[in-house]
Amino acid sequence: MSREKTDFWVGLFVLLGAAALVFLALRAGNLSSFSLAPTYSLSANFDNIGGLKERAAVKSAGVVVGRVSRISFDDKTFQAVVTLQLDSRYQFPKDSSVAILTSGLLGEQYVGVTAGTEEDNFADGGKIRYTQSAVVLENLISQFLYGTAEKQGSAPAGDAAPKN
Repeated sequence: MSREKTDFWVGLFVLLGAAALVFLALRAGNLSSFSLAPTYSLSANFDNIGGLKERAAVKSAGVVVGRVSRISFDDKTFQAVVTLQLDSRYQFPKDSSVAILTSGLLGEQYVGVTAGTEEDNFADGGKIRYTQSAVVLENLISQFLYGTAEKQGSAPAGDAAPKN
């Protein structure tokens, strides 16, 4: 093989390797589904967002319908404010609800939308009233342990007195 052909194939291999690295970086950064389709914005308040991150998926019936565009804190209500960018082709009724869910037991968190039944749909800049905060695994475990310890630590009122 001539030197020019070898250089061409090595260059092509390096270029494909660089493209693969860019692809993996975009996938790791949750940017691979970048879209220029028209969107509309909705916001929702949560007491606890757990490990939700910007660019997290917004799903309805398992289908990605948008992304989390911004997370902020409202110092008047002391709640997290999550701004969602939804694809314009997916319209949701005004009584729809959102919940922060987890993929698998310890997986990535996302926002799940459950469609309501009202005839009017959200407009751009709308606010979702019905929200469910993230379930924090540590809190769930501590509630279970505390409840179990409480049951073991106290005897029922009828069993407190010894029988003769």
